[in-house]
Amino acid sequence: MLESLERMLAKGVDNALLRFGLGKGYLDAGEPAQAAEHLQKCLGFDPGYSAAWKLLGKACQSQGLIEEARQAWHNGLEVARKRGDKQTEKEMQVFLRKLDKQHPERGSD
Repeated sequence: MLESLERMLAKGVDNALLRFGLGKGYLDAGEPAQAAEHLQKCLGFDPGYSAAWKLLGKACQSQGLIEEARQAWHNGLEVARKRGDKQTEKEMQVFLRKLDKQHPERGSD
């Protein structure tokens, strides 16, 4: 899947959906830095893409970027609430609670 998406990008296709697919693919492949790069570009096309915020938080957390993960999920929560994306909102709330338990010294307010 990643190869075909990369070929599309190389041919000049570039949009939020393609970047989301690449971000998810790289995250699933255990390459969170590449995933984060594509997810950030996805959000550049569509900052209202709540699922991209969710995966960006996961990619950041996988790299040990705790504050960046927290910020991505907070941004994603705001977007999900505005769009009525209840499932993604619930998932990010769970991620934030777990993050706060693992890193209480940096807990959110």
